[in-house]
Amino acid sequence: MKNKIIIPTFLFIIVLFSSFFIIMQEKNDEHLKTEEIIEQENELNNTDQEEINNTNETNNKNQTEKEINNTPKEEEYKELILFYGDGCPHCVIVENYLEENKINEKIYFVKKEVYYNQNNAKDLQEKAKICGLPTNSIGVPFLWNGKACLLGSPDIINFFKQIINN
Repeated sequence: MKNKIIIPTFLFIIVLFSSFFIIMQEKNDEHLKTEEIIEQENELNNTDQEEINNTNETNNKNQTEKEINNTPKEEEYKELILFYGDGCPHCVIVENYLEENKINEKIYFVKKEVYYNQNNAKDLQEKAKICGLPTNSIGVPFLWNGKACLLGSPDIINFFKQIINN
């Protein structure tokens, strides 16, 4: 009779300690993942800040050139903002077009990442409200030209093509 009670009790204790160990291990893993996410967000914010600084430096150089050769199309589009998200496949299409055609050397515009930057995401929502778009389902890429909103890579690429060709 004693063996009948001792063996289940012993098994219960083993299961209890194993469960406790597993739970503690999972909490530790979650803590490490949280730290990794925070570290990645900090890296992305630093990258965004570097990108903004690089864009500002490039834009300052381009602005000097634009002041010399100020054409109507440059005056017309001083408030261009391209909203994008890191990892967005449609944004990559737009980015590739911009790089291949050196658009940033021809037209001044600001790029704002919205997945990891809440201030940029709020700015995107404000622009969407101005255009009468529902703010709960805004996607990227999204271009604000100072007056209107353009959504999706085809419309944004066509917009830049029209500016360059005019």
